[in-house]
Amino acid sequence: MTDLIESFPPLARSDATRLILGSMPGIASLEAQQYYAHPRNAFWQIMEAVLGIPPGRPYEERVQHLLVHRIAVWDVLKTCVRSGSLDSAIDSSTMVVNDFPAFFAAHPRIELVCFNGTHTYDVWRRHIARTLPNPFTAIPTLRLPSTSPAHASLSLADKVTRWKQGLGFTDSRQGTEQR
Repeated sequence: MTDLIESFPPLARSDATRLILGSMPGIASLEAQQYYAHPRNAFWQIMEAVLGIPPGRPYEERVQHLLVHRIAVWDVLKTCVRSGSLDSAIDSSTMVVNDFPAFFAAHPRIELVCFNGTHTYDVWRRHIARTLPNPFTAIPTLRLPSTSPAHASLSLADKVTRWKQGLGFTDSRQGTEQR
């Protein structure tokens, strides 16, 4: 059965500098009402390594670590019809994108938009980037390896390295910005 599903509000403070975008929460996330709730999705393991979050912390505490480091999380899609959790199961004719001009206006310090995987990047490129007004078109973007368990072509260590570099946390001290 396929139903219309809806994304969550963004996790963001007004002073966020980086925005991580997924496509649409999967079934486990929708049931838990938490971003990246599937136990095999590596998002939180990667964030633990990048930001120095102690493993296994409660969701609310992990979210606070993101916010303190001025990282926002959201999805490219507001609603869609999808059977299951895979991006490939999204009915593209039903996709409604989130309101990015309003998000960027409310978060004027965003200096980088990161995509959690290729599908998210493709939706951005095809349905959002070309509709953004100036000056939002000048915000740099970066496609990072998907954290989904369906994308296992890279090891967790390789994903951590790429995410750490992409988000600008390359200092030897975990969770410390190098700016």
